[in-house]
Amino acid sequence: MSLFARTVERLQLQFGSPDPEKRLSPDAKVSLLVHFCFQIGASMSSVFLNLYLWRLTESLFINGMYYIILYALSPLFFAVAGKIAKMRDRMVVYRIGIAMYAVFFLLVVLTQERVADYYMLFAVMHSISGAFYWTAYLTLMYDVSNDRNRIRYLGFNSIAFMSATLTGPVIAAFLFSQIGGLQGYVVVFGIAFVMYALTAALSFRIRTESNAHKSYYLHLMPLLLRKNRDWLRCLTAFFLLGLLQGIMLFVPNILLFLVVPREDAVGYLGMLFSAAAITVSYLLTRVAREERARTYVYRAAIGYTAGSALLLFDLSVATVIGFMLIHSLCNPLHGNTLTSYMYRMIGQLPLQGQLRIESMVMRETFLNAGRVVSITMLIVLASDLAGSMLAWVLIGGSLMQFGVVWMIRKNGAGVS
Repeated sequence: MSLFARTVERLQLQFGSPDPEKRLSPDAKVSLLVHFCFQIGASMSSVFLNLYLWRLTESLFINGMYYIILYALSPLFFAVAGKIAKMRDRMVVYRIGIAMYAVFFLLVVLTQERVADYYMLFAVMHSISGAFYWTAYLTLMYDVSNDRNRIRYLGFNSIAFMSATLTGPVIAAFLFSQIGGLQGYVVVFGIAFVMYALTAALSFRIRTESNAHKSYYLHLMPLLLRKNRDWLRCLTAFFLLGLLQGIMLFVPNILLFLVVPREDAVGYLGMLFSAAAITVSYLLTRVAREERARTYVYRAAIGYTAGSALLLFDLSVATVIGFMLIHSLCNPLHGNTLTSYMYRMIGQLPLQGQLRIESMVMRETFLNAGRVVSITMLIVLASDLAGSMLAWVLIGGSLMQFGVVWMIRKNGAGVS
């Protein structure tokens, strides 16, 4: 049994062992360890990749276009990854995604400052890597959990995710304090490459499954959307989430760098935000109830709006940290709830869970459409990050999250 799995069991014994039906399976625990290792690499590399591009170009347009290409192409690559997962196994796609991430950041290390010259090609490769990894991992999360323990599993998944995003930036910050300059980025990306290689090795501890149902029903999803209004509303909720998430995936670190122009400071502050998210995630594993999904999303929407409004006053260390801290507290409340609700909806779709891969492709299509819209709005309306329009774009995206409350049905899915 892994160290991480033993730690989870000790926490369960210390704070009260859950109902046997809510306990995590061995595969679920291993998946948490694998995702933890992956996220250490991701938090060291992906978080600082946009800062690296910013340092090289100081262009919001180039940074924005990088992410527009990344998210616009993702649905296509998710569809391809889904096809392979259905014909072979989700672990095959999982390992391909991890390997491609490793190759991606190896190329970043090799090209160094010329990354800015080929940013479109890097965006395409990043899109392929992410699509393969997340197609498999989102499916894996469904497979290793059930309706009784899923919100608990997602809570521990958030703890693993946030613990990694706490650890990675601290390591990166220390490296930047010792090396500094653009060379510090190269060292960080090199270590991330090693972590991805370790993740690929650990992934072999998760059992593969022979898929008896190899038919790929993606072409039937438009018909399902017309027939099942609740599923359409669920996917619309992810589009609304993307309207905020697209901006939040790359702007906050640039804002932090603008007010505290040191990479190591950005890394150490990332530890603070991750600690806040871990606290909320752990509380969710103890007290969250599926039937309160609408309440959790409503409270998160209030928090997002209040946090974004802080930037209306000015762009300072206090307002940026306050903004990011509030968002970090709300992210698990919003994301875990919506993901858990989606998994319950998948279980109610025709063919009893056989559409889970196709469902992940549709989720990413709607989510990334929202991300592309929000980043485009940011480039058009708020090219000056120090201006007030950035705050208004963020407030607009935050207000859209109140719409998510109305997309989650009141009855029939165990929510209120």
